[in-house]
Amino acid sequence: MTLWTAILLASVLCVALKGVGYLLPARWLESPRPARIADLLTVALLSALVVVQTLGAGASIVVDARVPALGVAALLLWARMPFLVVVAGAAGTAALLRLWGWAL
Repeated sequence: MTLWTAILLASVLCVALKGVGYLLPARWLESPRPARIADLLTVALLSALVVVQTLGAGASIVVDARVPALGVAALLLWARMPFLVVVAGAAGTAALLRLWGWAL
């Protein structure tokens, strides 16, 4: 199987899965359980993306300036700071740590 065959097969599978979603009865999707699962799935996928982007470097795990920057961002979010302050604080933390030599 070539790469393009795999991409086309995955695309057809995604469209078919989306089509099946339209065929489900509305009462199945209106109950609280599917809504709760969808909410939790969104949070889990976003968390996994953040972890992979923070700790991943190719096929290995790397701890560099991104980890403390993520910690600063988490603290600022916990303190309910505005989003721009969170981004600037995390970026500033990573920049300072890299300036001081703690980076890849």
